[in-house]
Amino acid sequence: MATQKLYAGAKLRELRVRLDLTQKDFAARLGVSLPYLNQMENNNRPVSTTVVLALASEFGLDVTELSSGDSERLASDLREVLSDPVFAGQMPPMADVRLAASNAPALARAMLALHQQYRQTHERLASLDEALGREDARVSPSPWEEVRDFFHYCDNYIDAVDRAAERFAARDAQSGTIRERAVAALEQAGISTVFTDADTLRHFDPDSRRLHISRTAPADSQTFQILLQLALTRQNDLIEATLDLARFHSPEARDIAKIGLANYFAGAALLPYGAFLEKARACRHDLEVLGSHFGASIEQVAHRLSTLQRPGAKGIPFFFVRVDQAGTITKRHSATRLQFARFGGACPLWNVHRAFEIPGRFLRQLAETPDGVRYISLARDVTKPAGRFGAPVRRYAISLGCEVRHAGALVYADGLDLRRDGAFEPIGISCRICERRDCHQRSVPPLERRLVVDPNRRDTLPYRVE
Repeated sequence: MATQKLYAGAKLRELRVRLDLTQKDFAARLGVSLPYLNQMENNNRPVSTTVVLALASEFGLDVTELSSGDSERLASDLREVLSDPVFAGQMPPMADVRLAASNAPALARAMLALHQQYRQTHERLASLDEALGREDARVSPSPWEEVRDFFHYCDNYIDAVDRAAERFAARDAQSGTIRERAVAALEQAGISTVFTDADTLRHFDPDSRRLHISRTAPADSQTFQILLQLALTRQNDLIEATLDLARFHSPEARDIAKIGLANYFAGAALLPYGAFLEKARACRHDLEVLGSHFGASIEQVAHRLSTLQRPGAKGIPFFFVRVDQAGTITKRHSATRLQFARFGGACPLWNVHRAFEIPGRFLRQLAETPDGVRYISLARDVTKPAGRFGAPVRRYAISLGCEVRHAGALVYADGLDLRRDGAFEPIGISCRICERRDCHQRSVPPLERRLVVDPNRRDTLPYRVE
């Protein structure tokens, strides 16, 4: 595969503005001419190796930030938005979409926000009989989607919270397990931890200052909930400051994000960045080994692997997704070029859906997306038991994967034929934006392609995609 040229105009402009330098001064410090810098900032030329080295030596920049997934992520989201029927007949070329995402990221995000408002207005009008006469019938952003996009565009890595969790995990590491130290830290804050037979996983009573944890929950879930309470108690100022910077549009979104950041702290304390990254590399990212070593669940480990994007100490760029039995995506993140559909489910050809059929086993898949990028994907079902007879059991399937060029660092790649083209299954993102014309699992036609219906011919699909 040919080496991809690096276009990072927006990143260069952002760095120059942050340093309060003119283009002339910035060009001089990089050792390039003013016109050349101007062309790079406008993505008319790729960033040269000389400039990359100058950025690292002159400004101490982690050069991996130049190739972060922001542009690809924005381009993927824009493409999905533009496939909406409201834009029928106006689908711009993918090259233009990528250009907009690279050169005008703020405008691209405004476009996404505008389309989200349109969708929510459309959905409210569709159920107008329920909304009439209600004070809350006004259009407002979906708090859940707003928080999801916050983590999505932070690359699912929150540096200040991550480092605070790592510091806590390292403090007095010889004096007990992370769980014992978390309980002790809560006691220092005047909160006692008790284990009960209640169905509620975690309940904190602010009057009695008692934290109730379900005795029937798995040990890793108990530890996680104790750490979550510790985050809400001892890291409240840090979390509130992070929320202030995010500038959410509604109190509901802020409240959801606060729980999300507390969850982030808990996961980062249970699986501290440096130690976890070192162990992951040593065991070649074996999820079971990592789970056993840190006392975490398979899902917690897989999710954590997708967050290892600390500048200067990045892990393998993974994607992570969780789906329910209906195929709906309930968690999603990608540090790779593969970006999941913002709305609806995932491609039915993806092995994550087959995980429900073979419970308790890891399924491996070599896959290729329509853009020609190849991935290795790992899928497994996860069950969240209720702890007592008759209570509902929640079942999900998770998938963790990366580009196949990182396969050598994964134990799960052993024995796979990575050189044979036929070993890679063709998958897409979602049917309505997938370019494949002969997919036997297509559920709906692609919105940006013309269809030909021949009453005298029937192939796999009842139409032909041009």
